[in-house]
Amino acid sequence: MTRIRQQSAHGMSAGERGSAKRCSRLGDALLAALVLAIAWAALPRDTFAQAPAVPASDAQVALVTGSTSGLGRELALRLGARGHHVIVHGRNEERGAEVVDAINAEGPGSARFYRADLASLADVRRFAETLLADYGRLDLLINNAGFGSAPDERLLTEDGHEYRFQVNYLSTFLLTHILMPRLLDSAPARIVNVSSGAQTPIDFDDVMIEKDFSGRRAYAQSKLAQVMFTLDLAEELEGTGIVVGSLHPATYMPTGMVRRAGVEPRSTIDEGADAVMQLVDSEDYESGQYFSGLRPTRANDQAYDAQARARLKRLSQELTGIRCRMGRCRYVGS
Repeated sequence: MTRIRQQSAHGMSAGERGSAKRCSRLGDALLAALVLAIAWAALPRDTFAQAPAVPASDAQVALVTGSTSGLGRELALRLGARGHHVIVHGRNEERGAEVVDAINAEGPGSARFYRADLASLADVRRFAETLLADYGRLDLLINNAGFGSAPDERLLTEDGHEYRFQVNYLSTFLLTHILMPRLLDSAPARIVNVSSGAQTPIDFDDVMIEKDFSGRRAYAQSKLAQVMFTLDLAEELEGTGIVVGSLHPATYMPTGMVRRAGVEPRSTIDEGADAVMQLVDSEDYESGQYFSGLRPTRANDQAYDAQARARLKRLSQELTGIRCRMGRCRYVGS
């Protein structure tokens, strides 16, 4: 291309050559723009929605799932205000862009939005693999995304699993394990699983609740599974520099989940965010601990049943394609 343009310009006047060069530069710019547009159009729209915001060299990187509204949004804003690069996640691109713009405008941190649907294990895998490609470090993972008890009907994901069990727990299990290499490389690091005080023991003969279904039971089972997962992770990651915690952040915050359930809020989002940030910052708790608000407490008895946790772990591995050996887990395909 360059040789052809040089030969065709031979013999022109100085003005003609200058005009030709300007046209050439304009053509190159248009071509570059076209290439970028084509590349952008080819990107998976279900994976992310905004162009990269590059973290500062000394910035910690934090992922907050479900951070386009409610508690997750407040956590993302707080972390951005601290100077973190925040990976904002959700399903709504407009709300995601608003959170990212707020963080980038206020500083000192930065943010980028990624779209992924936790009701699709394929989407979760694409999301996690994209993050591994985009980021060389991950210092904090807050698994906050969730689906509440309303509507009180049995829903299935595209993978055929009970909706709340997958969105609230199973996708968290998969996402965390695929991202684990980055967390280990970035240690000391933190994982915080946002659970709930609503906890119901898992019936391993009917994990997907095909009998006697209720939205409250499904939600409470999935939230207990998160606590059980936290305890397992704490054991697996002992000595690695990664601290794991779970919590019930606050009772009935004014979130979309609570509004859909028709419940009057009793706590503020700030109260819930304070409780989560305590697990992000504090050095005064043991990895694996469960909190209610700011207080360490005991979860449902099943969480401390090693056999029940082992059954849940085996089932989770079967459903997600995660395989564990010698205390280390990795994704090998389902």
